[in-house]
Amino acid sequence: MKKVLLITYYWPPSGGSGVQRWLNFTKYLKDFDIDPVVYTVSNPNYAIQDTSLREPDGITVIRQPIWEPYNMASFLSGKSAKQTSSGFLEQSNSIKSKLVNYIRANYFIPDARKFWIKPSVKYLKKYLQENNIDTIITSGPPHSLHLIGLALKTQLNLKWIADFRDPWTQIDYFHKLPFSKWALQKQHRLEQKVVQNADSILVVSSTMKDFYGTFNKNVSVITNGFDSVTEKHDVILDAAFTITHIGLLNADRNHAIFWQVLRELIDENTAFKESVRVKLIGKVSVEVTQSVATYNLESYVDFIDYVSHDKVAKLQQSAQVLFLPVNNVPSAKGIITGKIFEYLLAKRPILAIAPVNGDLAKIITKTNAGKLVGFEDKKKLKSVLVTYFEAYQKGALVSDVKGLEDYHAKNITKKIAELIQKVSLK
Repeated sequence: MKKVLLITYYWPPSGGSGVQRWLNFTKYLKDFDIDPVVYTVSNPNYAIQDTSLREPDGITVIRQPIWEPYNMASFLSGKSAKQTSSGFLEQSNSIKSKLVNYIRANYFIPDARKFWIKPSVKYLKKYLQENNIDTIITSGPPHSLHLIGLALKTQLNLKWIADFRDPWTQIDYFHKLPFSKWALQKQHRLEQKVVQNADSILVVSSTMKDFYGTFNKNVSVITNGFDSVTEKHDVILDAAFTITHIGLLNADRNHAIFWQVLRELIDENTAFKESVRVKLIGKVSVEVTQSVATYNLESYVDFIDYVSHDKVAKLQQSAQVLFLPVNNVPSAKGIITGKIFEYLLAKRPILAIAPVNGDLAKIITKTNAGKLVGFEDKKKLKSVLVTYFEAYQKGALVSDVKGLEDYHAKNITKKIAELIQKVSLK
């Protein structure tokens, strides 16, 4: 088997979406004659931990310490380290909040894990030479990991694949950070240097491919996927008309039209009022709770804390409707949230709010998985909810999903293995 080294920050016991992409792929790489060695952190500051996620059997995992500045950020912001690193950009107008964001944007470039670069390069340079490994994969964010790959590529002339689970300067919150002109230029320079020097670039959407393709001709779309099919015979649909969202729900995904339409339907339709429940499972921003309060929807919305991955499938399969709001940001067209693939597997109707000409819309259309409405299309959103509710009343709310096998992790991993072999032979 050909050995490759995967450099990733997110690895069990990390929870959330960031860990699942390569956790799924490393499980199947050996089936295609690729033996992965995983390099990750020994003392991470994960905002979410999930003990139900286990690393695959029979692979080598190397853990090395990292210093992260979250204790300093916590001191400045008054929040715990886990809150500070939880993926929500602090957007309050307090002086402390502005100071934390300014320091983050201008002193930790490309990100707060930058202090892992030098010790990792030093350690891995020796390890790669001693173990005769000539191909590495870096997965970001955090994009500082790509700088580890860049240094190793430069010093050892090995083969390097840079995997972008999310874009770098086009990530949804990037435009909100208070960069100085110098810091912004440096972020763009580093991103271009990484993309230009990697032997191959992996991205999760066609829009990302178009962007990175201007710097490197070897860009491939490798979507996320689901790991395995969960049997549905023991799942009972919710009795209520449940609209369920699973995962992080931040301010950019908090679309006012959803709460407005919900309020209108409750006021106009007694049956809807008596049946509807919104389940928000996972961390939500303060803007979400404020919207619920603004439209007097507290008695119709359930806030449920993070649920471990092994229990998520049943919650998805029992929902009447799965809710999928995309960030309303400049890069929205290229956003494909990781949860879409497990939503597909659940085989329940999806209600998405996202760009109608975006990459997510193409997947929903291709798989016949549900309905997608634009960010401001309140009329269509209301129509879709009415249609779903009427089908629910008749016991006929079903999903006719097709083409699922395209998104099974094993089939996607086969493509990755082929890319690894191709890069290695160059």
